[in-house]
Amino acid sequence: MTHWLTIAVPTPAHSGLGKPLTYLSEAPLPPGCIVRVPLGTREVLGVVWDSAPEPPPDLSAQVRAVSSVFDGLAPLAAEWRQLLAFTARYYQRALGEVALAALPPQLRTLSDVQMARRLKRKPHQAGSAVEITPQNEALTPDQAAALARIEQAPGPFLLFGATGSGKTEVYMRAAARALTARPDAQVLVLVPEINLTPQLLARFAERFGAAAVVALHSGLTPAQRLAAWLAAHGGRARIVLGTRVAVLASLPGLALIVVDEEHDASYKQQEGARYSARDLAIYRGKLCGARVILGSATPSLESWHASEPAPQGPGRYLRLTMPHRVGVAPDADPLAGLPRVRRVDMARQPKGTLIAPPLLAAIGERVSRGEQALLLLNRRGWAPVLHCADCGWKSECPHCSAYRVFHKIDRSLRCHHCGFTQRVPRACPECGNLDIGTLGRGTEQLEERLAELLADVTRPDGTPARIARIDADSTRGKGQLEASLAQVHAGEVDVLVGTQMIAKGHDFRRVTLVAAINPDAALFSSDFRAPERLFALLMQAAGRAGRDTAQGAASEMWVQTHHPQHPLFNALKVHDYPGFAAQQLAERTQAGLPPFAHLALLRAEARSQEAAQAFLNALARLAQDALAAQPPLAEALSQLTWYPAVPLAVQRVANIERAQMLLESPSRAALQRVLAACQPLLHGLRAEHRAIVRWAVDVDPLAV
Repeated sequence: MTHWLTIAVPTPAHSGLGKPLTYLSEAPLPPGCIVRVPLGTREVLGVVWDSAPEPPPDLSAQVRAVSSVFDGLAPLAAEWRQLLAFTARYYQRALGEVALAALPPQLRTLSDVQMARRLKRKPHQAGSAVEITPQNEALTPDQAAALARIEQAPGPFLLFGATGSGKTEVYMRAAARALTARPDAQVLVLVPEINLTPQLLARFAERFGAAAVVALHSGLTPAQRLAAWLAAHGGRARIVLGTRVAVLASLPGLALIVVDEEHDASYKQQEGARYSARDLAIYRGKLCGARVILGSATPSLESWHASEPAPQGPGRYLRLTMPHRVGVAPDADPLAGLPRVRRVDMARQPKGTLIAPPLLAAIGERVSRGEQALLLLNRRGWAPVLHCADCGWKSECPHCSAYRVFHKIDRSLRCHHCGFTQRVPRACPECGNLDIGTLGRGTEQLEERLAELLADVTRPDGTPARIARIDADSTRGKGQLEASLAQVHAGEVDVLVGTQMIAKGHDFRRVTLVAAINPDAALFSSDFRAPERLFALLMQAAGRAGRDTAQGAASEMWVQTHHPQHPLFNALKVHDYPGFAAQQLAERTQAGLPPFAHLALLRAEARSQEAAQAFLNALARLAQDALAAQPPLAEALSQLTWYPAVPLAVQRVANIERAQMLLESPSRAALQRVLAACQPLLHGLRAEHRAIVRWAVDVDPLAV
């Protein structure tokens, strides 16, 4: 007997084959079954989505048969398929593209025979037991109150806790309760970046046993990622800890989802299906009845507004507040134990000053007492630009509308967009001037200058101060990041220089001073989210200081700025996130920006900027003409504002010109209806605009 099936296969949205394709099978296959099927001249992985009606006779002869079936794998659950269908629909991507991207890459290369052998080596028993290590330490009143509410209410919860208030302990206690309540229960813990995973993984493994915990992120080898996914899919992994990709993992017993540092921009995928793992975590919790905890000391303004009770907000989330650091009395001032914020007016410092003398003296005092300092400069390399003062030449990238960064350590000019690298020229390429200089400063320069400025400073044992740098360049090799962090934790580093990599999530017990060297660039950015990101970064960086309660009262956060009285720094000085959020939300209300409006970007890439913009502007004209004739869509269209196509901030990357068009609406539903109706129009226009390389839709973009 022939069975007709719809199967999701990896076809990108811009291919025009966005829906599952029809195949035939001699045996009945349940939805969620993983198969291999022919697609063109290739054989690809697919997921059985549903049964299909028999095609008309003239088409049935063209339908191809399923090649093989992964019999040893349990079918993917209905809730997983619902999650992937929603993701594809909301973020305007092809279903198969999203579904197959959620599976481990190695699964796509294995045959059914190879998979059967792989499964024999590691049986798939479900619901492995966990051995939870008893905790003798008492909870703080803030922690106990938060856990009680999590136990009593369905959520979702926004856990707003000061840095050092013990949010991780709340996560682990909530996980323990979820795991003991059901023998097959699973917990998903999301972190924003891979470099935060090892530290948190060690804590969960110590509490619940290494066998019950797996990591799932793109930094794993293909074999490791497949093993982790199989453990999660089969129920052996009771706790899955990973980055944004883990939100789409198969977890049939999911009972609790934790999104740590929920404000972090890393939760938004920037390539392919541009989904938000934080938002999908909320949706997934509703699908499977799992509790969801979003945790942060500086929540995203969207989450903060969603947790505001009526009439100020919609009250969709339940806000749990933990204002005190661990070790601080519950009736104490919430600022007790938090670092003192000191602002340095750089306009009063000598011209060209890299580190203000008072800050330098404070760093020296900390080092001489055996404490650690952390300096944040969110720009890697030696200097952002190399230039010639005689003719004005600058180190522009020939392939991008950006400058190549000067890296002194290997004497190279490197583009951080396309990767193009060249040796530093001996003289100006334009005029031959031998005296070419630098503009701006990066972490390499800061590290070298600190070594000179602290040459006379010694540690308590009389040895020289030790300086280290952690950024994307210094930790490029395998294991380098872990080794560098281990040195910091062991006290082998006195002054740590780095980018935002060191500003969040790390528990540096000896750090008592944190300094932001040049944070002013974001104060006047055209990006409406820039102040929110800067405030979160500085608050998170400040939270690395004084985490040991014995040193908390003496810890400090220094900010070098030319605008010391800026409202953002005034709020930072008193650690007033609620005040900062209220001011930002008031501005966004007046401007009609998220969370009070909903945005989408249509992006196009072409060999010329004119072609990219022409494609987008043609879509706007066509959509407004075609959709206005359909009453349901006409109403949705009336609620949208279309802005003209413009170049991106970095408009050329790797010799490809990039343009974007912004769509704005007070109604999320109206925006979604119009975007869905635009899909066939985009496919039709691409046939006419052959200069277009690719196009994409970005729903709820982080930057516009």
